[in-house]
Amino acid sequence: MFKYTIVIEKANDNYSAYCPDLPGCIATGATVEETTEKMKAAIGFHIEGLKAEGLDIPPPATTATLVEVTS
Repeated sequence: MFKYTIVIEKANDNYSAYCPDLPGCIATGATVEETTEKMKAAIGFHIEGLKAEGLDIPPPATTATLVEVTS
């Protein structure tokens, strides 16, 4: 089992997400929770596609950290 970092961004009326370690792997949803669930499915689908093509599965390499900034 791998743990990939995903980035979720607020759009106008929904959320979009991508996985930096899996270029082209994206999803959108109405809520953060829905977008997260759709990303889980998208990552699984993406990895299955890589396997089917005989390509290497990129290992998770990206991490994220929240930082507090005062202005």
